[in-house]
Amino acid sequence: MIRITRTLSIPESELVELFIRASGPGGQNVNKVSTAVQLRFDVLSSPSLPDAVRARLLKLSGNRITQDGILIIEAQRYRSQGRNRDDARVRLAELIRAATVEPKPRHATKPTAASRRQRLASKQQRGEIKQQRSRVKTDYQ
Repeated sequence: MIRITRTLSIPESELVELFIRASGPGGQNVNKVSTAVQLRFDVLSSPSLPDAVRARLLKLSGNRITQDGILIIEAQRYRSQGRNRDDARVRLAELIRAATVEPKPRHATKPTAASRRQRLASKQQRGEIKQQRSRVKTDYQ
């Protein structure tokens, strides 16, 4: 079980781990050993996620989610398979934890009378500065 919050956890059976070769520098170790982890989690058909969290997770996932609703997290930061596996699980938990936070609803407000006066006064002052930059009119021509 991956524990996300006190009330939300994901069973191991919903996760699929693939071990692949990592890219980048590392010499023989990178060329021979499959230490990188590709963690797959089916967001759309997961019974563990509430609908609201599922919708926010789909929005937060960005390009890490496929058209089928499978979230793919690749971890290849470390040289060992175990550490990459833990890293992928931690990143999945953080992403789901971020999706559990409900955004605060925005309440429309109006600017105060003083702020409106201040805005108009600053616009007036700015206009006067620009007016002073114009050509000076001369009486002789």
